[in-house]
Amino acid sequence: DTMVDANGAGLAAPQVHHPLRLFVYRVPANRVSDPEQALLPRVLINPEITPLGEEMMVCGEGCLSIPGLRGDVLRHAKVHYRGIDENGEEVEGEAVGFHANVLQHENDHLDGILYPQRIEDFSRFGYVEEIVR
Repeated sequence: DTMVDANGAGLAAPQVHHPLRLFVYRVPANRVSDPEQALLPRVLINPEITPLGEEMMVCGEGCLSIPGLRGDVLRHAKVHYRGIDENGEEVEGEAVGFHANVLQHENDHLDGILYPQRIEDFSRFGYVEEIVR
C-alpha cells in the first residue's frame, strides 16, 4: 500500500523500518514500451540479483527515501533474479530494462546502498523541478 500510495515502483523492507531482506516492486505500464512487460506488485524475499552480460544502461532514478531528487545511475541492462515470493515459493527469471533497474535499486536498499552512492556524474543529479527545467 505504501509503495502504490506514493506512486513508487518498489519499496524495500528497511525503508519502512523492518530489518528484513525483502522488497515489493512493480513495473507500471507507463514505464515500458511493451504493455506485456508491465507487472503487478510482486514480492521478492532473500533476493539474489546477478548481472547477465556486460551491457549497461543509464537509469533516471528517484527514491521514496529521498523525495524530490532524481539522478542518472548506471545499471546492468539485464539481470537474473532468484528468491522467494509471498507464498513461500521459489521464483527466478530474467529481467531487462526498467524491470532490471527496479530489482537492482531495491536490492541495493537491502545492502544499505542508496542510489546517489552509485551516481558517477553529479551534473545529472538534483531536484526534480530543476532537472525538468
